[in-house]
Amino acid sequence: MGEPDAERLLVKHFLALLQAKVPGASVEVRVPPYAAVQVIEGVRHTRGTPPAVIETDAKTWIALSTGALQWVEAIDQGLVHASGERTDLSGLLPLASPEDA
Repeated sequence: MGEPDAERLLVKHFLALLQAKVPGASVEVRVPPYAAVQVIEGVRHTRGTPPAVIETDAKTWIALSTGALQWVEAIDQGLVHASGERTDLSGLLPLASPEDA
């Protein structure tokens, strides 16, 4: 398995873990080009651009998910773009330890 394949699988795995941890449809988490999921209970979004969006790249999402990078650091460094209510994932991350990845 090549690096892009492994990266894609890890991104999807960690997004699925987040979705299982905080199901819902009020915040969209995007990790282009691999996947996007809707999470966190609240007002359900069905059309157009969601009112709450988090977007980052694959390497950043994996680092956040494993605890190799903290949410506040990623925001401060401009590695994560978050807009709207409930887009602070600091209390939900990490999803796994670096050894699990």
